[in-house]
Amino acid sequence: MSRRRTDGVDWYFERGGEGPRLLMVHGTGASTHSWRGLIPSLSSTHEVMLVDLPGHGRSGPCQEPSLPRVAETLGALLRDEGFEPKVVVGHSAGAAILLRMAADGLIAPDVVVSFNGAFLPFGGRWGPSFWSPMTRWLVQSGLPGLFARRCVDEAGVRRLVERTGSRLDDEGVEAYRQLLVRPEHVEGALGMMAHWDLRPLWSVLSSLRTPVFLVAAQDDQTVSPSESASVADQLPLARFVRWPSFGHLAHEEDPAGASAYIREAERWAESELN
Repeated sequence: MSRRRTDGVDWYFERGGEGPRLLMVHGTGASTHSWRGLIPSLSSTHEVMLVDLPGHGRSGPCQEPSLPRVAETLGALLRDEGFEPKVVVGHSAGAAILLRMAADGLIAPDVVVSFNGAFLPFGGRWGPSFWSPMTRWLVQSGLPGLFARRCVDEAGVRRLVERTGSRLDDEGVEAYRQLLVRPEHVEGALGMMAHWDLRPLWSVLSSLRTPVFLVAAQDDQTVSPSESASVADQLPLARFVRWPSFGHLAHEEDPAGASAYIREAERWAESELN
């Protein structure tokens, strides 16, 4: 467990294991805990780095948590750490961040692995015109504190999780409860949503030469699997895989299955590049 202040962000991250370097980036509203079930397997063959996104978990906020800005400052952290990942894995918004980093030359992995990637703006392709002002107002309204006070109840957090199409064990639900009772975490998630405009990302997808392995869970109620399928159609080198069950947090529901997909992605990318 480490901390480093880089490019205006007080980062929290974890590193461990030996082997090819692998970076894992969680989605909006989560933290490094999201990958806990995959680490024992992956760290036996890789040096793994997990990060809390700005304003999430134990990382400090970013002044302007837009997609390009988060990608830029995460790239600065990797540079300062001397960490050049061969494999990068992202969930939901984390997958979009990694594609942006690859497109901007901030990382040069052998493969990007996406789990239930969120590649459209909140509210659809033109969502920012409504959601950005709305979420900025929510951040300023005091709602994060009110929401955090209501999330003391474990049953309420479980209902929130189940709305994503996923079912987590008691440990998984408690991990999210511990995050959601903190107003600064809720504010960080809402702040990222307020600045989240993915339209520019779509304009650069066709020029991305990095292999991208997109996994979409069949029962995801948060992000439609069609988003990953659409991205696969735009990319020069991509493979789309439909996970035949589970919801938006599929990698937490079935860590062994998620680890297997990552290893499959590595093999696929190696065959494509050779």
